[in-house]
Amino acid sequence: MLMAHPLIDIHSHADRPSVGWRILSLDISAVVDGQYLQSEIVEPNRHVSIGIHPWFIARQPLEQSWQVLETLCIDPQVLAIGECGLDRCIDTPLTTQSEVFSRQIELSERIEKPLIIHCVRAFDELLALRKAFKPTQPWIVHGFTGKPALAQQLINHGCYLSFGKALLKPDSPACQTLPTIPLDRLFLETDAAADISIAQIYTAAAKILGFDIGVLSAELHRNFTRVFLHD
Repeated sequence: MLMAHPLIDIHSHADRPSVGWRILSLDISAVVDGQYLQSEIVEPNRHVSIGIHPWFIARQPLEQSWQVLETLCIDPQVLAIGECGLDRCIDTPLTTQSEVFSRQIELSERIEKPLIIHCVRAFDELLALRKAFKPTQPWIVHGFTGKPALAQQLINHGCYLSFGKALLKPDSPACQTLPTIPLDRLFLETDAAADISIAQIYTAAAKILGFDIGVLSAELHRNFTRVFLHD
């Protein structure tokens, strides 16, 4: 089936050929230690997001990473800051995570680019920071797998939600939650699932929602251009 709009993967860690558009997510530590060259990150026709992931805070020289992040993130090919956020399931103290995340919130506001957010068991803290900063830039909570009540709370506070491979499991809370999400707050992604295509995620989401996949792709294309391209 030929669709008028490309499929859009707003968060992927797999740098591979893809049908449609993809935002490749990089932690700045991979740039600082040379896993990625800066010239590769900002090459034409590649969209990326770059941030300091809470998992990797302790493994990098933060001030050096911060300087590289500030330099790279102003490039037009860098569409978002992140992923960044809060995670209660790691050893790095939440206070340290909050400090690093807060700095990225400020950067997002300063350069007027959205945040792609990783949040694990720290949604109260996430919303407290949102209330404190009162951001004007969109916040996208990626890889959402929670229940409808949590989703509604995040949406009520102005967040977008992105769903991924959990939609391929019919008994997952994500499948129950997806139909409750306003279409203008929705994105889809592959995240780190190298063996799953964005087409599979779109097909599963369209089936859950009872939509033609072409209708869904048109809706998410509108979200993408509004949030990431400021159109």
